[in-house]
Amino acid sequence: MNDTTADTTPMPDPSAAVESALSPSAPSAPAASTSSPSGRPDGPSPEELASRGDTRSQRPTSDAFRSFIAAGWDDAVPSAERRAVADFTPARRDALVRALPRTRIVLPAGVLKTRSNDTDYPFRPDTAFAYYGGLGTDEEPDSVLVVEPDAEDPQQATATYFFKPRAGFDSTEFYADSTYGELWVGRRPTLAEVEARLGIACRHIDELRDALAKDVGAHLSLTVMPGVDPSIEAMVSEIREQNGLPGGDDAVAEADRLAEAASEQRLVKDEHEVAQMREAVAATIRGFEDVVRRLPDAVAHARGERVIEGAFNAVARAEGNAMGYETIAASGAHAGTLHWIRNDGPVREGDLVLVDAGVEVDSLYTADITRTLPVSGTFSPRQREVYDAVLEAADAAFAVARPGTRFRELHAAAMQVIARHLEQWGLLPGTAEESLAESGQQHRRWMVHGTSHHLGMDVHDCAKARREMYLDAELVPGMVFTIEPGLYFQATDLLIPEDFRGIGVRIEDDVLVTESGVENLSAALPRTADEIEAWMASLR
Repeated sequence: MNDTTADTTPMPDPSAAVESALSPSAPSAPAASTSSPSGRPDGPSPEELASRGDTRSQRPTSDAFRSFIAAGWDDAVPSAERRAVADFTPARRDALVRALPRTRIVLPAGVLKTRSNDTDYPFRPDTAFAYYGGLGTDEEPDSVLVVEPDAEDPQQATATYFFKPRAGFDSTEFYADSTYGELWVGRRPTLAEVEARLGIACRHIDELRDALAKDVGAHLSLTVMPGVDPSIEAMVSEIREQNGLPGGDDAVAEADRLAEAASEQRLVKDEHEVAQMREAVAATIRGFEDVVRRLPDAVAHARGERVIEGAFNAVARAEGNAMGYETIAASGAHAGTLHWIRNDGPVREGDLVLVDAGVEVDSLYTADITRTLPVSGTFSPRQREVYDAVLEAADAAFAVARPGTRFRELHAAAMQVIARHLEQWGLLPGTAEESLAESGQQHRRWMVHGTSHHLGMDVHDCAKARREMYLDAELVPGMVFTIEPGLYFQATDLLIPEDFRGIGVRIEDDVLVTESGVENLSAALPRTADEIEAWMASLR
């Protein structure tokens, strides 16, 4: 997926203000007199307001029902095997407390987000929470991981995981709570089960506030990952104020430093992470194979791009957790829109289709691969010419990628090739050399994005890292990133010949830095035009 530069400053959350105003701990102003439809001056009661969403409920409430539904269930606890990632998370947490000394660090999983009325979007935990805790998939909304220096050795971390464990069969939650109830969302784990799986002490979420406040003050600070859970941020802010820690810009700076440190730690992947990336890439390649098999169906359908999207997404759900990002299935002129995810257009014989997609495995690591395919199975002469230019640019970036190379040099190598081809085609207003100068850059009209971005749990991983740790940093073994140059000739571009218009090509591979160079993790997916044509023919 092509890299873009965006302002990642968290936007103010209006819901946080509302929640603060409704919190029992918040001071309340005298209420203005209001008139309800019933004529009461104080309006509906809190109980009436709370029950308004219950108008379609037909839930039984009799004592006989409650007694009957609580009985006769198998209460056996399944085995809780320790997860492989639990061997790697302690070192990650140790590094975090060294980066933020004398600080209790609060890492929320995040909250469910309403999609429509009383239905939610699928939950995906915050990346830092998953990275330091070892949870994945949809584990576990409204929970919190707390990491702090060990009391005896502050260079090592102590972790505690707070969540809402399984309720008993005799609880109303069991059958009536659509967020947590076992009959609604499935069996929830016990505290002991999660402790066994993650190797982390677990406590009930109701104990969180007291645990965060303990010993906070002159010798122990308290900070929270920003932009994840407004209610936890408000709790941390209140505890800081109550214990004499500064608020305002100072508190924001501490939280931003946490986000920065968590991003920078993920720049170099450990052994477990690399294995997860390999799994994600392998599943993604299988998804691309199914895309090619479904191309005839796509051509026959009025919204063929959706057929392509569906073919890939079916593999992602069957073999992983989900898609690592919204699949781009851009046929014809749509390939000029870098993040084309509407995918509602036709797929026509003779066009190219740009497919940018990645499977996110259960651990939340995602691949990010792009291939540009001739719908008919064969490139036209002009399509092949553009494709070969992009491939040459990608190969130029591969040629300089090795330990000691600065990350920004990958893009510079690719741009040398792109500018040279644009000059040869007569599309630049001057020479390639003039365009490559900082005062020029005209070649970027046809490739406005960067050539590479880091990859891992986030498709644009480590986005909060400092510039000197990202763009200006030297490559080191364990880094994983993309190489993805492209050329995009818009159908409306009047500065280019007609036979270029509507052609968009991107080639993207996932790359691991090794001790001696780099490994193309996605090399099993054909890259050259001849290989693409032969591969497509073999799958049809």
